[in-house]
Amino acid sequence: MGKREQAREEAAFMRGDVGVDGAATEEKQDEAEVERGKAREALLRGKAYLGREFLTWLLWRSEEGEPLAQFDKAGLTVLFLGRVVLKGVSGDVTELSARGSMAPYSEQVKHSLDRGLLVHQARLRITHGERAFEVTVDAEFLDIRAAKLPELMSEEEDSRLDERLYLSEQLSAMIHTLVETFIAVRAGRAWNKQVVPAMKEWMRGEEGTRKQTALQRAAHVRKR
Repeated sequence: MGKREQAREEAAFMRGDVGVDGAATEEKQDEAEVERGKAREALLRGKAYLGREFLTWLLWRSEEGEPLAQFDKAGLTVLFLGRVVLKGVSGDVTELSARGSMAPYSEQVKHSLDRGLLVHQARLRITHGERAFEVTVDAEFLDIRAAKLPELMSEEEDSRLDERLYLSEQLSAMIHTLVETFIAVRAGRAWNKQVVPAMKEWMRGEEGTRKQTALQRAAHVRKR
C-alpha cells in the first residue's frame, strides 16, 4: 500500500468515516433524507428564503382549515391572523404589509405572492385539541415573538410558572413539527411538479379560475 493511500485511510478513520476494518461506519443516506438535512441546515443557518417559503406554504395549506400535522396524538390546525408582511426573495428590496382580520387570505395578498413576494412575518393561531396558541413568526430564523398561551389552569404561583414553561415548550415543539412537515414536502419530488403549480393556481385565485375556464372553453370550441 502506498503512503498516499495509507494517509487517506488514516484520515478517513480519524473522521469516523470507516472503522478499524476499513469498512464504512454508516450506510449511505437516502437522497430524500439528504435533501431534508440540507433544507433543515439552511433554515438553522438563517436562510430567510426557506423560512418565507415555509410561511407561504403554511398560508396556502391553512386556508382549508384542516389539520396540517400530527402532534402528541392530535392534529395541528393553523389560522393566519391580522397583519402579514411579504418580502421579495432577491433583487430589489420589496416589502408589503397587509392588515385586517382576514388580510392574509385576501385576493390582494395572493396576487402579490403570485408576482414573486413571499410571507416574511405573520401572526398565527395554532390549535391543538382544545388549546389555542397565538404567536408571531418571523422567517429570518423562524423566531417566535409575542406568544399568547392558553389560559392557565393552575392556581398556585409556582405551578402556574411550571405550566407556562410547559406550554411554551409545547408551542416551540409545534412550530418545529410544522417546519419538519414542510421540509419533508419541500425536499420531495412532488414539490416542483405538483405543490408549486397548485400554490400558483391558489395565488391566482378567481383570476386563475377565469383564465382556466376560458382556456377550457377555447379548447372545446377548437374541437368542435
